[in-house]
Amino acid sequence: HHTYQSPFAGAINYFVNGKGNKTPLLLVHGLHLYAGLYDVLPVFEAFKNSRPVYAIDLPGFGGSEKTDRPYRPAMYQEAILDFIKNQIGQPCHVLTFGNGSAFASMAAVDEPDWIRSLLMINPRGFEMPHTTTLKAQNYRERVRDLFLSYLKVPLWSLPIYDFLASRAKIAAFYHKRFSYSAPGDLIDLAYTASHQAGAHFAPIVLLSGKLNVSDLREKYYEKLKIPVFVLYDNEAGVSFDMLPQTVREKPNWEAFRSRNTKGMPHFERTGELFRQFDVFWNKHDVLGDK
Repeated sequence: HHTYQSPFAGAINYFVNGKGNKTPLLLVHGLHLYAGLYDVLPVFEAFKNSRPVYAIDLPGFGGSEKTDRPYRPAMYQEAILDFIKNQIGQPCHVLTFGNGSAFASMAAVDEPDWIRSLLMINPRGFEMPHTTTLKAQNYRERVRDLFLSYLKVPLWSLPIYDFLASRAKIAAFYHKRFSYSAPGDLIDLAYTASHQAGAHFAPIVLLSGKLNVSDLREKYYEKLKIPVFVLYDNEAGVSFDMLPQTVREKPNWEAFRSRNTKGMPHFERTGELFRQFDVFWNKHDVLGDK
């Protein structure tokens, strides 16, 4: 693994492998308390022999810099764009997992020339819309600020995080998302990353709600002009109510449902799903794209 020094996001840990003249692929994990690039490793392993593949740890997670700083959606968007421009050095396909879809779609709307296509596994933001007044939004933001200021008090921020990041809690988090049992090495990697110095800073911000992106579908997904493929399954608590309408209305969108998985389909149905990924990326490759 390697480190890229981002002017926007500090030290970014990444894996890279593969060669050839196919469009490179960047893998972006989602954010949860124990997140890291290990959440997308099966895709890295499967495709590293057919094209250049990069996987990054987002700021504050995995092996990336874990200092106390204002983690916000814009930092994650910038980290992705900066890495593509200055480390990969050419437009690439991007695969996201979970709420990583928010930051990658923000990047693709702002600078579409750098992202060839977007493949999203269980993206967030497809629940039924609910109207909120500006006053309510401002109130919610103030509540989040207050909650964050309480969570960040050193006296209890570490004990709260240590309680949430116990091996039992991490194992339960992953087991809930696998139809069978979660791989032990995935739990080990998550536990190790969650117990490095400063590992609690970004998750505490995540807990406060400050990394949520509101109105994701209207503000970003619907503005995407690049090819989009959505893989979704039966992850508990995640809604895809508005996805069929988006796919119907947007000719550049397609979606596939993995029926027997519960949150980590790319670990459990690799053969069938990776063939679809391969077809999608090959269709949108630009060979020798420099």
